[in-house]
Amino acid sequence: MSTALEVINAAPLTRAQLIEVTRRVAERVRNGEYEIHADAEQRWHVRMDCVGQGCVDDQVDIWLISWTKDQGTQLHDHGGSAGACTVVSGKLSEAVWSPGGLRENTRRAGDTVAFGETYVHDVRNIDEQTAVSVHAYSPPLHLMNYYDTEADSLIQLASVWTDDPEEPAPPRGGAL
Repeated sequence: MSTALEVINAAPLTRAQLIEVTRRVAERVRNGEYEIHADAEQRWHVRMDCVGQGCVDDQVDIWLISWTKDQGTQLHDHGGSAGACTVVSGKLSEAVWSPGGLRENTRRAGDTVAFGETYVHDVRNIDEQTAVSVHAYSPPLHLMNYYDTEADSLIQLASVWTDDPEEPAPPRGGAL
């Protein structure tokens, strides 16, 4: 059991540790240990509750998300949290910002991507098959910043304090 001081001084997980966490949890999802829902109206998501099994603590939180056709995020970062994502099933399209524009990537079942604190991306399902993914954030998510692109530049639209990666994005032009 951690003391309060150990928790305060706990270092965020490394990218390698985040990859290991999402892969381990994804394997448990594939083995049927967690019930998955799909909702065509809104992305279904749940914070993983596997305390005592090494997947949730004060250093990291983990989410299970399903994506039906055409569901996706708005261009965003994770407010200073690093993370990783493992695709459990289906296929996701990810647009990643780098200076000069967005780069499209396809993430298939079994693929894992890890990212740092300033990673800006949007993720969406463009396939008929529902996709399922596991996401981990360290330190646990507390802020999301939303962006748009203009003439190969990144423009910040809004910031939202949240511990939920599926919090609806603010409307375009929302206040910072």
